[in-house]
Amino acid sequence: MAQELSEKELLRMEVEQLKKEVRNPRAPISKTGKEIKDYVEAQAGNDPLLKGIPEDKNPFKEKGACMIS
Repeated sequence: MAQELSEKELLRMEVEQLKKEVRNPRAPISKTGKEIKDYVEAQAGNDPLLKGIPEDKNPFKEKGACMIS
């Protein structure tokens, strides 16, 4: 699709996208970084990647072993 558009149309689309992006509210990373860190630490107790999954609730636990005799 982009190949079908002229350079002028592509530049116009880029300017429109930049106009949309400039309207987005911005916040300093010093503030948002702390908020993200606090959220992650608060949710860490519920994260199965950090604390693991109990064996009785693990849907991927092997049901039985295969033995060749």
